[in-house]
Amino acid sequence: MTTSLPLAARADLLVGSVIDSSTSLLAQQSHDIVRFAMGSPAAEAIPWELLQEVGRSGLGSSSAFDYAATEGEPDLRAALLEMLEGTTDRTTDDRLTITSGGMQGLDLAAKLFIDPGDLVTVESPTYTNGSATALAYQAELAEIEVDAEGMSIDALRAAVDRAGRTPKLIYTVPTFQNPSGTSMSLARRTELLELARSWGSVVLDDDPYGMLRFAGADVPSLHELADGDPLVFSVRTFSKIIAPGLRLGWVDADPSLQTLLINAKQSMDTCANLPAQRLVAGFLQRGYLKDHLATQRTEYRRRKEAMQAALAEHFTGRATWTDPEGGFFLWVSFGDEVDTEELFARALAAGVAYIPGNAFSPGRRFPHDLRLCFASTPTDRIHEGVARLAGAIDQG
Repeated sequence: MTTSLPLAARADLLVGSVIDSSTSLLAQQSHDIVRFAMGSPAAEAIPWELLQEVGRSGLGSSSAFDYAATEGEPDLRAALLEMLEGTTDRTTDDRLTITSGGMQGLDLAAKLFIDPGDLVTVESPTYTNGSATALAYQAELAEIEVDAEGMSIDALRAAVDRAGRTPKLIYTVPTFQNPSGTSMSLARRTELLELARSWGSVVLDDDPYGMLRFAGADVPSLHELADGDPLVFSVRTFSKIIAPGLRLGWVDADPSLQTLLINAKQSMDTCANLPAQRLVAGFLQRGYLKDHLATQRTEYRRRKEAMQAALAEHFTGRATWTDPEGGFFLWVSFGDEVDTEELFARALAAGVAYIPGNAFSPGRRFPHDLRLCFASTPTDRIHEGVARLAGAIDQG
């Protein structure tokens, strides 16, 4: 749609999200669809009964529906600090700002650090909304290859050499990356931080999935390895570990930034949703999260293994896929004969939805790849969905 209205120049850079748009697209369908597209917990994984229980006591007065402090409800901040104690994201009160989901954390980082024309490096493939946020603030993007150990630091150096300037911001999803499912190795995390310090570049550490490890050994977060370095700006969310509809997350950043973060957030939404903050605070205070995460880790491992088994049955010799140790996603790579954008409509008609690989690259580098979310689908439906995908490919 075109308009004659006097739009700002940045309006052309608002590319939107193929991932988020899939929710509306799927709502328009009337036939049965196995939904591997949206990266969200399964409906049965959302602890709605416990949240209802908390709500009966925590939302029992009109004060629960008032405005909240911009930096976050004190009870939630205190409960979050206690929850993080003993984890790789252990922190202090002066570093926390409660946000309206992880996406607001990314937007706050971009608002604080990106000037028009600044070089921002992003993983390739990368989380669509992260790169789109940088573009909306008129950044120049450089895509950095991802392999089995996460973002390639050699490729990062090479891209910076080609650009002839250092990046203002380095965006990474280091653990169970969206969309590939891979994790950055400890050696690369250490090297990345050393390189960022030498350049004076901010590392935007987006880690929604770190608490969802179901295999392998724990790796220190960038937050822990940075040990208070102000160049590391960490974004976290409750969307993947409790429920996305709560729209709550947090930023962990150098204390010198908190006033700026509050000012920036006040120009967006004044405060995060107070009833949701009260719900999450109560959920944490009652100790429900630990058992909830343990249950989900076990179930997500079952679902990942079911998806890998189904892929092996239908696509051995025709495709390759990643083997994540946590999180939500598998990345599937086909040969040149499968165009995953062209395939999408045929697959949807056959009753299976996914996100094409080009959605995860500003430069559209992945026409023969796709992302599958295993977390949101029971194992029997996973097998059905992969079979439908194979059938759609065979029809081409």
